Amino acid sequence: MIERRSFLLLAATATALAACGQSKPAFKAVDITGVDYARDFQLTDQHGQRRSLGEFAGKAVVVFFGFTQCPDVCPTTLGEIAEAKRLLGPDGDRLQGVFITVDPERDTPEVLKSYVANFDPGIVALRGTPEETAQVAKDFKVYFKKVEGKTPGSYTMDHSAASFIYDPKGRLRLYSRYGSGAQAMADDVRSLLKGA
Repeated sequence: MIERRSFLLLAATATALAACGQSKPAFKAVDITGVDYARDFQLTDQHGQRRSLGEFAGKAVVVFFGFTQCPDVCPTTLGEIAEAKRLLGPDGDRLQGVFITVDPERDTPEVLKSYVANFDPGIVALRGTPEETAQVAKDFKVYFKKVEGKTPGSYTMDHSAASFIYDPKGRLRLYSRYGSGAQAMADDVRSLLKGA
């Protein structure tokens, strides 16, 4: 009887210690689970429909801020999102790319539609009024600034270059730095889709 009690106590202790030893998933992006910002957006897509984060329940969502005349960061990131979808194979349909323009003045719905189609026609491109754009950037803690060009009326946009990755329950989980690569994104999204 005493031996049996000792065995049960030992088994319970071993189980408790094993549970304590369980670690969080090893993401390649920065794990920001639990932060209290970037909760949602309410912007118009390239087809004229108002969209919000909640519409993508059941999918991992990658949100990226940029503009269509961006020479390098934006096309690289959108290309990585499209490639990550391909690398996920059958689960690729459960990855939703969302591109939010910081240049609504030039990025009309027609321009956005054409631009994202070059990478993946499933990417949702969003734009707002200048006020809405400023508010959603503030909500996401994203920096952007208009930089005047060398000729009158010409300009470019400085902006943050990271992506925000949400799990299928709509919780912000990861901050993916620019240039991390499609494979790293696919691996992280695969973990989120499995419930990590």
